[in-house]
Amino acid sequence: MKRSALATFALCAVCAAWMGSASAAPDARIAALAANEKPALLQTLNQLVSIESGSRDLEGLDKIANLIADKFRALGGQVELIDPSADAYRMEDTPEKIGKVVRATFKGTGSKKIMLIAHMDTVYQIGMLNKQPFRIEGDKAYGLGIADDKQGIAVIAHTLALLKAMDFKEYGTLTVLINGDEEISSPGARKLITQLGGEHDVVMSYEGAYIHGDKLSLATAGIASVTLNVTGKASHAGSAPELGVNALYELSHQILQMRDLSDPATGLKMNWTISRSGSNRNVIPASATAGADVRVLRVADYDRIEQQVQERVKKQLVPEAKVELKFERRRPPLEANDASRALALHAQQIYKEMGRELGADDKVAGGGTDAAFAALKTKAAVVERFGLQGFGAHSADAEYVLIDSIEPRLALSAQLIMDISRDKISSP
Repeated sequence: MKRSALATFALCAVCAAWMGSASAAPDARIAALAANEKPALLQTLNQLVSIESGSRDLEGLDKIANLIADKFRALGGQVELIDPSADAYRMEDTPEKIGKVVRATFKGTGSKKIMLIAHMDTVYQIGMLNKQPFRIEGDKAYGLGIADDKQGIAVIAHTLALLKAMDFKEYGTLTVLINGDEEISSPGARKLITQLGGEHDVVMSYEGAYIHGDKLSLATAGIASVTLNVTGKASHAGSAPELGVNALYELSHQILQMRDLSDPATGLKMNWTISRSGSNRNVIPASATAGADVRVLRVADYDRIEQQVQERVKKQLVPEAKVELKFERRRPPLEANDASRALALHAQQIYKEMGRELGADDKVAGGGTDAAFAALKTKAAVVERFGLQGFGAHSADAEYVLIDSIEPRLALSAQLIMDISRDKISSP
Protein backbone atom coordinates (compact mmCIF):
# COMPACT_ATOMS: atom_id res chain seq x y z
CA MET A 1 0.00 0.00 0.00
CA LYS A 2 1.25 3.52 -0.78
CA ARG A 3 1.70 6.04 2.04
CA SER A 4 -1.40 8.05 1.04
CA ALA A 5 -3.52 4.91 0.95
CA LEU A 6 -2.26 3.85 4.36
CA ALA A 7 -3.04 7.28 5.76
CA THR A 8 -6.56 7.20 4.35
CA PHE A 9 -7.12 3.69 5.70
CA ALA A 10 -5.91 4.70 9.16
CA LEU A 11 -8.10 7.79 9.22
CA CYS A 12 -11.14 5.80 8.16
CA ALA A 13 -10.48 3.15 10.81
CA VAL A 14 -10.23 5.74 13.55
CA CYS A 15 -13.32 7.49 12.18
CA ALA A 16 -15.37 4.29 12.34
CA ALA A 17 -14.44 3.77 15.96
CA TRP A 18 -15.08 7.42 16.78
CA MET A 19 -18.49 7.68 15.13
CA GLY A 20 -19.97 5.08 17.41
CA SER A 21 -18.81 6.51 20.70
CA ALA A 22 -18.44 10.29 20.57
CA SER A 23 -20.59 13.32 19.92
CA ALA A 24 -19.25 16.54 18.46
CA ALA A 25 -22.49 18.57 18.55
CA PRO A 26 -21.43 22.14 19.36
CA ASP A 27 -22.65 23.96 22.44
CA ALA A 28 -25.38 26.36 21.32
CA ARG A 29 -23.88 29.27 23.25
CA ILE A 30 -20.51 29.17 21.51
CA ALA A 31 -21.50 30.65 18.14
CA ALA A 32 -22.94 33.79 19.70
CA LEU A 33 -19.98 34.21 22.03
CA ALA A 34 -17.52 33.70 19.16
CA ALA A 35 -19.28 36.48 17.24
CA ASN A 36 -19.01 38.73 20.29
CA GLU A 37 -15.27 38.02 20.56
CA LYS A 38 -14.52 38.85 16.92
CA PRO A 39 -14.12 42.66 17.32
CA ALA A 40 -11.98 42.18 20.43
CA LEU A 41 -9.79 39.65 18.65
CA LEU A 42 -9.21 42.12 15.80
CA GLN A 43 -8.20 44.73 18.36
CA THR A 44 -5.77 42.26 19.92
CA LEU A 45 -4.31 41.59 16.47
CA ASN A 46 -3.83 45.33 16.01
CA GLN A 47 -1.96 45.54 19.33
CA LEU A 48 0.25 42.53 18.60
CA VAL A 49 1.10 43.50 15.03
CA SER A 50 1.91 47.06 16.12
CA ILE A 51 4.84 45.77 18.19
CA GLU A 52 7.90 44.75 16.19
CA SER A 53 9.17 41.43 17.52
CA GLY A 54 11.83 39.93 15.29
CA SER A 55 13.54 36.88 16.74
CA ARG A 56 16.68 38.91 17.60
CA ASP A 57 14.90 42.08 18.72
CA LEU A 58 15.06 41.61 22.50
CA GLU A 59 13.50 44.99 23.25
CA GLY A 60 10.53 44.29 21.01
CA LEU A 61 10.18 40.73 22.31
CA ASP A 62 10.13 42.00 25.91
CA LYS A 63 7.44 44.51 25.01
CA ILE A 64 5.16 42.02 23.31
CA ALA A 65 5.78 39.37 26.00
CA ASN A 66 4.62 41.80 28.68
CA LEU A 67 1.49 42.63 26.66
CA ILE A 68 0.69 38.93 26.24
CA ALA A 69 1.38 38.23 29.92
CA ASP A 70 -1.03 41.01 30.95
CA LYS A 71 -3.76 39.58 28.75
CA PHE A 72 -3.49 36.10 30.26
CA ARG A 73 -3.33 37.50 33.80
CA ALA A 74 -6.54 39.41 33.11
CA LEU A 75 -8.13 36.10 32.09
CA GLY A 76 -7.20 34.54 35.43
CA GLY A 77 -4.00 32.74 34.52
CA GLN A 78 -0.91 32.33 36.66
CA VAL A 79 1.77 33.81 34.40
CA GLU A 80 5.55 33.36 34.26
CA LEU A 81 8.08 35.04 32.00
CA ILE A 82 10.88 32.54 31.45
CA ASP A 83 14.35 33.34 30.08
CA PRO A 84 15.44 30.21 28.16
CA SER A 85 18.91 31.46 27.20
CA ALA A 86 20.95 29.42 29.69
CA ASP A 87 19.60 26.02 28.56
CA ALA A 88 19.50 26.81 24.84
CA TYR A 89 20.50 24.30 22.18
CA ARG A 90 23.34 26.18 20.53
CA MET A 91 23.40 26.23 16.73
CA GLU A 92 25.57 28.33 14.44
CA ASP A 93 23.00 31.12 14.25
CA THR A 94 21.74 31.01 17.85
CA PRO A 95 22.00 34.42 19.56
CA GLU A 96 23.54 34.70 23.00
CA LYS A 97 20.32 36.08 24.48
CA ILE A 98 16.94 34.66 23.48
CA GLY A 99 13.49 36.18 23.85
CA LYS A 100 11.45 35.17 26.87
CA VAL A 101 8.75 32.49 26.94
CA VAL A 102 5.31 33.39 28.30
CA ARG A 103 3.80 30.52 30.26
CA ALA A 104 0.24 30.91 31.57
CA THR A 105 -1.44 28.25 33.70
CA PHE A 106 -5.19 27.97 34.29
CA LYS A 107 -6.45 25.54 36.92
CA GLY A 108 -9.85 23.89 36.57
CA THR A 109 -12.00 21.34 38.34
CA GLY A 110 -11.37 18.34 36.08
CA SER A 111 -8.43 16.08 35.25
CA LYS A 112 -7.48 16.65 31.62
CA LYS A 113 -4.27 18.53 30.88
CA ILE A 114 -4.36 20.58 27.68
CA MET A 115 -1.57 22.73 26.23
CA LEU A 116 -2.03 25.52 23.67
CA ILE A 117 1.06 26.85 21.89
CA ALA A 118 1.95 29.70 19.53
CA HIS A 119 4.90 32.05 18.98
CA MET A 120 5.36 35.82 19.16
CA ASP A 121 8.53 36.31 17.10
CA THR A 122 8.67 37.17 13.41
CA VAL A 123 11.25 37.09 10.61
CA TYR A 124 11.06 40.86 10.03
CA GLN A 125 13.71 43.50 10.76
CA ILE A 126 13.38 46.59 12.96
CA GLY A 127 11.79 49.47 11.05
CA MET A 128 9.73 47.45 8.60
CA LEU A 129 6.54 48.12 10.57
CA ASN A 130 6.51 51.73 9.35
CA LYS A 131 5.79 50.55 5.81
CA GLN A 132 3.37 47.77 6.74
CA PRO A 133 1.12 48.82 9.66
CA PHE A 134 -1.97 46.87 10.67
CA ARG A 135 -4.90 47.49 8.33
CA ILE A 136 -8.18 45.91 7.30
CA GLU A 137 -9.23 45.66 3.66
CA GLY A 138 -12.46 43.77 3.00
CA ASP A 139 -12.20 40.30 4.52
CA LYS A 140 -8.46 40.57 5.11
CA ALA A 141 -6.51 41.90 8.08
CA TYR A 142 -2.94 42.75 7.09
CA GLY A 143 0.24 43.16 9.09
CA LEU A 144 3.78 41.86 9.54
CA GLY A 145 3.65 38.60 11.48
CA ILE A 146 -0.15 38.57 11.56
CA ALA A 147 -0.43 35.13 9.97
CA ASP A 148 2.83 33.77 11.38
CA ASP A 149 1.97 33.71 14.21
CA LYS A 150 0.37 36.63 16.01
CA GLN A 151 -3.06 35.40 15.00
CA GLY A 152 -2.31 32.21 16.97
CA ILE A 153 -1.77 34.20 20.16
CA ALA A 154 -5.00 36.12 19.57
CA VAL A 155 -7.04 32.97 18.90
CA ILE A 156 -5.76 31.35 22.11
CA ALA A 157 -6.43 34.45 24.20
CA HIS A 158 -9.97 34.92 22.90
CA THR A 159 -10.77 31.22 23.09
CA LEU A 160 -9.98 31.47 26.81
CA ALA A 161 -12.08 34.64 27.03
CA LEU A 162 -14.96 32.73 25.44
CA LEU A 163 -14.60 29.86 27.93
CA LYS A 164 -14.43 32.36 30.79
CA ALA A 165 -17.67 33.95 29.58
CA MET A 166 -19.25 30.48 29.79
CA ASP A 167 -17.68 29.94 33.23
CA PHE A 168 -16.23 26.70 31.86
CA LYS A 169 -13.58 25.16 34.13
CA GLU A 170 -14.02 21.42 33.62
CA TYR A 171 -10.43 20.95 32.43
CA GLY A 172 -7.74 20.02 34.91
CA THR A 173 -4.98 22.31 33.67
CA LEU A 174 -4.85 24.59 30.66
CA THR A 175 -1.27 25.59 29.84
CA VAL A 176 -0.53 28.32 27.33
CA LEU A 177 3.04 28.60 26.03
CA ILE A 178 4.08 31.47 23.76
CA ASN A 179 7.75 31.56 22.74
CA GLY A 180 9.92 34.18 21.07
CA ASP A 181 12.41 32.07 19.12
CA GLU A 182 10.37 29.88 16.75
CA GLU A 183 11.67 31.55 13.61
CA ILE A 184 15.25 30.65 14.57
CA SER A 185 14.36 26.99 15.27
CA SER A 186 13.36 27.48 18.93
CA PRO A 187 16.81 26.92 20.47
CA GLY A 188 15.66 28.17 23.86
CA ALA A 189 12.04 27.08 24.08
CA ARG A 190 12.42 23.56 22.63
CA LYS A 191 13.42 21.96 25.92
CA LEU A 192 10.41 23.37 27.79
CA ILE A 193 8.00 22.61 24.95
CA THR A 194 9.18 18.98 24.88
CA GLN A 195 8.96 18.64 28.65
CA LEU A 196 5.46 20.08 28.88
CA GLY A 197 4.29 18.18 25.82
CA GLY A 198 5.08 14.96 27.67
CA GLU A 199 3.05 16.11 30.67
CA HIS A 200 -0.18 16.96 28.86
CA ASP A 201 -3.01 14.86 27.42
CA VAL A 202 -3.43 17.01 24.31
CA VAL A 203 -1.37 19.71 22.58
CA MET A 204 -3.06 22.12 20.18
CA SER A 205 -0.71 24.30 18.12
CA TYR A 206 -1.96 27.54 16.59
CA GLU A 207 0.08 28.12 13.47
CA GLY A 208 -2.16 29.51 10.76
CA ALA A 209 -4.18 27.43 8.33
CA TYR A 210 -4.05 27.89 4.56
CA ILE A 211 -6.53 29.96 2.57
CA HIS A 212 -6.75 27.16 0.02
CA GLY A 213 -7.47 23.71 1.41
CA ASP A 214 -8.28 24.66 5.00
CA LYS A 215 -6.99 21.79 7.09
CA LEU A 216 -5.24 20.69 10.24
CA SER A 217 -1.73 19.22 10.05
CA LEU A 218 -0.85 15.90 11.68
CA ALA A 219 2.68 15.65 10.27
CA THR A 220 5.50 17.98 9.27
CA ALA A 221 9.06 17.41 8.11
CA GLY A 222 12.04 17.52 10.42
CA ILE A 223 14.79 19.96 9.49
CA ALA A 224 18.53 19.55 10.00
CA SER A 225 21.68 21.07 8.55
CA VAL A 226 25.15 19.79 7.74
CA THR A 227 28.11 22.17 7.72
CA LEU A 228 31.53 21.23 6.37
CA ASN A 229 34.58 23.35 7.16
CA VAL A 230 37.86 22.45 5.46
CA THR A 231 41.19 24.01 6.43
CA GLY A 232 44.14 23.73 4.08
CA LYS A 233 47.22 25.87 3.41
CA ALA A 234 47.63 28.83 1.09
CA SER A 235 50.35 28.99 -1.54
CA HIS A 236 51.01 30.68 -4.88
CA ALA A 237 48.81 28.92 -7.44
CA GLY A 238 51.27 29.58 -10.27
CA SER A 239 54.81 29.24 -8.86
CA ALA A 240 54.37 26.88 -5.89
CA PRO A 241 50.99 25.09 -5.84
CA GLU A 242 52.65 21.97 -4.43
CA LEU A 243 53.45 23.85 -1.22
CA GLY A 244 49.78 24.44 -0.53
CA VAL A 245 46.97 22.23 0.72
CA ASN A 246 43.92 22.80 -1.50
CA ALA A 247 40.85 23.10 0.73
CA LEU A 248 38.58 23.39 -2.33
CA TYR A 249 39.70 20.02 -3.69
CA GLU A 250 38.89 18.37 -0.36
CA LEU A 251 35.55 20.16 -0.03
CA SER A 252 34.55 19.13 -3.56
CA HIS A 253 35.47 15.53 -2.79
CA GLN A 254 33.36 15.56 0.38
CA ILE A 255 30.33 17.03 -1.38
CA LEU A 256 30.53 14.52 -4.22
CA GLN A 257 30.85 11.52 -1.92
CA MET A 258 27.79 12.67 0.05
CA ARG A 259 25.62 13.53 -2.95
CA ASP A 260 23.59 10.30 -2.88
CA LEU A 261 22.35 10.12 0.72
CA SER A 262 18.73 11.07 -0.01
CA ASP A 263 16.27 8.19 0.33
CA PRO A 264 12.98 8.75 -1.54
CA ALA A 265 11.49 5.57 -0.02
CA THR A 266 11.47 7.13 3.47
CA GLY A 267 11.21 10.78 2.48
CA LEU A 268 14.74 11.56 3.67
CA LYS A 269 16.34 14.39 1.69
CA MET A 270 19.87 15.74 1.88
CA ASN A 271 20.96 18.39 -0.60
CA TRP A 272 24.09 20.53 -0.69
CA THR A 273 22.95 24.11 -1.20
CA ILE A 274 25.76 26.57 -0.41
CA SER A 275 29.57 26.66 -0.63
CA ARG A 276 32.43 29.16 -0.39
CA SER A 277 36.19 28.90 -0.84
CA GLY A 278 39.35 30.84 -1.50
CA SER A 279 40.30 34.49 -1.55
CA ASN A 280 42.03 35.09 -4.90
CA ARG A 281 42.25 33.35 -8.26
CA ASN A 282 46.02 32.93 -7.97
CA VAL A 283 46.08 31.56 -4.40
CA ILE A 284 45.61 27.92 -3.42
CA PRO A 285 42.55 28.12 -1.15
CA ALA A 286 43.35 27.68 2.53
CA SER A 287 39.72 27.36 3.58
CA ALA A 288 36.43 26.14 2.17
CA THR A 289 32.97 25.61 3.60
CA ALA A 290 29.68 24.13 2.44
CA GLY A 291 26.21 23.60 3.83
CA ALA A 292 23.50 21.03 3.20
CA ASP A 293 19.78 21.03 3.96
CA VAL A 294 18.34 17.84 5.48
CA ARG A 295 14.65 16.87 5.74
CA VAL A 296 13.28 13.77 7.47
CA LEU A 297 9.80 12.38 8.09
CA ARG A 298 10.76 10.17 11.03
CA VAL A 299 12.77 11.02 14.13
CA ALA A 300 14.71 7.74 13.72
CA ASP A 301 16.04 8.90 10.35
CA TYR A 302 18.08 11.63 12.06
CA ASP A 303 20.31 8.98 13.64
CA ARG A 304 20.70 7.18 10.32
CA ILE A 305 21.66 10.18 8.22
CA GLU A 306 23.99 11.60 10.87
CA GLN A 307 25.83 8.28 11.13
CA GLN A 308 26.17 8.12 7.34
CA VAL A 309 27.72 11.57 6.99
CA GLN A 310 30.05 10.96 9.95
CA GLU A 311 31.32 7.79 8.29
CA ARG A 312 31.79 9.29 4.83
CA VAL A 313 33.61 12.38 6.03
CA LYS A 314 36.46 10.15 7.23
CA LYS A 315 37.36 9.32 3.60
CA GLN A 316 39.55 12.21 2.52
CA LEU A 317 41.06 13.04 -0.86
CA VAL A 318 43.68 15.41 0.59
CA PRO A 319 45.08 13.80 3.77
CA GLU A 320 46.81 17.01 4.89
CA ALA A 321 43.55 18.96 4.99
CA LYS A 322 41.60 19.33 8.22
CA VAL A 323 37.90 18.49 7.81
CA GLU A 324 35.30 19.42 10.43
CA LEU A 325 31.65 18.38 10.16
CA LYS A 326 28.72 19.72 12.19
CA PHE A 327 25.27 18.11 12.11
CA GLU A 328 22.54 20.26 13.66
CA ARG A 329 19.04 18.96 14.38
CA ARG A 330 17.13 22.17 13.89
CA ARG A 331 13.66 20.65 14.20
CA PRO A 332 12.30 17.12 14.60
CA PRO A 333 9.47 15.92 12.36
CA LEU A 334 5.93 15.83 13.69
CA GLU A 335 4.76 12.26 13.24
CA ALA A 336 1.06 11.44 13.13
CA ASN A 337 -0.34 8.94 15.63
CA ASP A 338 -3.79 7.50 16.32
CA ALA A 339 -4.51 9.94 19.15
CA SER A 340 -3.83 12.88 16.82
CA ARG A 341 -6.02 11.35 14.13
CA ALA A 342 -8.87 10.91 16.62
CA LEU A 343 -8.61 14.54 17.75
CA ALA A 344 -8.50 15.79 14.16
CA LEU A 345 -11.54 13.71 13.20
CA HIS A 346 -13.45 15.09 16.16
CA ALA A 347 -12.52 18.59 15.01
CA GLN A 348 -13.76 17.77 11.52
CA GLN A 349 -17.10 16.66 12.93
CA ILE A 350 -17.43 19.91 14.91
CA TYR A 351 -16.86 21.86 11.70
CA LYS A 352 -19.37 19.66 9.89
CA GLU A 353 -21.98 20.52 12.51
CA MET A 354 -21.25 24.19 11.70
CA GLY A 355 -21.88 23.50 8.02
CA ARG A 356 -18.19 23.86 7.17
CA GLU A 357 -15.47 21.53 5.87
CA LEU A 358 -12.12 20.98 7.57
CA GLY A 359 -9.35 18.87 6.15
CA ALA A 360 -6.97 16.73 8.20
CA ASP A 361 -4.30 14.32 7.04
CA ASP A 362 -0.74 13.21 7.69
CA LYS A 363 0.64 14.43 4.36
CA VAL A 364 3.82 16.34 5.12
CA ALA A 365 3.69 19.93 3.89
CA GLY A 366 5.19 23.28 4.76
CA GLY A 367 7.95 24.13 7.18
CA GLY A 368 8.81 22.84 10.62
CA THR A 369 6.73 23.39 13.72
CA ASP A 370 7.13 23.67 17.49
CA ALA A 371 4.38 21.05 17.71
CA ALA A 372 7.06 18.53 16.75
CA PHE A 373 9.01 19.35 19.92
CA ALA A 374 5.82 18.87 21.93
CA ALA A 375 5.33 15.42 20.39
CA LEU A 376 8.86 14.12 21.00
CA LYS A 377 8.19 12.51 24.40
CA THR A 378 4.52 11.59 24.18
CA LYS A 379 2.01 9.38 22.38
CA ALA A 380 -0.77 11.85 23.16
CA ALA A 381 -2.53 13.91 20.50
CA VAL A 382 -0.49 16.78 19.04
CA VAL A 383 -2.18 18.61 16.17
CA GLU A 384 -1.08 21.72 14.25
CA ARG A 385 -2.85 24.62 12.43
CA PHE A 386 -5.69 25.55 14.77
CA GLY A 387 -5.01 29.19 13.85
CA LEU A 388 -6.81 31.46 11.41
CA GLN A 389 -6.64 30.98 7.67
CA GLY A 390 -4.02 33.26 6.17
CA PHE A 391 -1.47 33.91 3.49
CA GLY A 392 1.87 35.59 2.84
CA ALA A 393 3.96 34.56 5.85
CA HIS A 394 7.51 35.95 5.55
CA SER A 395 6.51 37.96 2.48
CA ALA A 396 7.07 41.48 3.92
CA ASP A 397 4.27 43.04 1.85
CA ALA A 398 1.31 40.67 1.56
CA GLU A 399 0.78 38.92 4.89
CA TYR A 400 -2.85 38.67 5.98
CA VAL A 401 -5.49 36.57 7.73
CA LEU A 402 -9.08 35.98 6.66
CA ILE A 403 -11.47 37.76 9.02
CA ASP A 404 -14.26 35.30 8.16
CA SER A 405 -12.20 32.50 9.72
CA ILE A 406 -12.23 34.11 13.20
CA GLU A 407 -15.63 32.93 14.42
CA PRO A 408 -15.37 29.30 13.24
CA ARG A 409 -11.83 28.92 14.60
CA LEU A 410 -12.82 30.36 17.99
CA ALA A 411 -15.84 28.05 18.11
CA LEU A 412 -13.75 25.02 17.10
CA SER A 413 -11.06 25.75 19.65
CA ALA A 414 -13.50 26.30 22.50
CA GLN A 415 -15.63 23.26 21.67
CA LEU A 416 -12.59 21.00 21.42
CA ILE A 417 -11.29 22.12 24.81
CA MET A 418 -14.72 21.43 26.29
CA ASP A 419 -14.98 18.01 24.66
CA ILE A 420 -11.46 17.01 25.66
CA SER A 421 -12.18 18.09 29.22
CA ARG A 422 -15.35 15.97 29.25
CA ASP A 423 -13.50 12.99 27.77
CA LYS A 424 -15.57 12.99 24.58
CA ILE A 425 -12.64 12.25 22.26
CA SER A 426 -12.54 8.56 21.48
CA SER A 427 -9.42 6.67 22.52
CA PRO A 428 -7.46 5.32 19.56
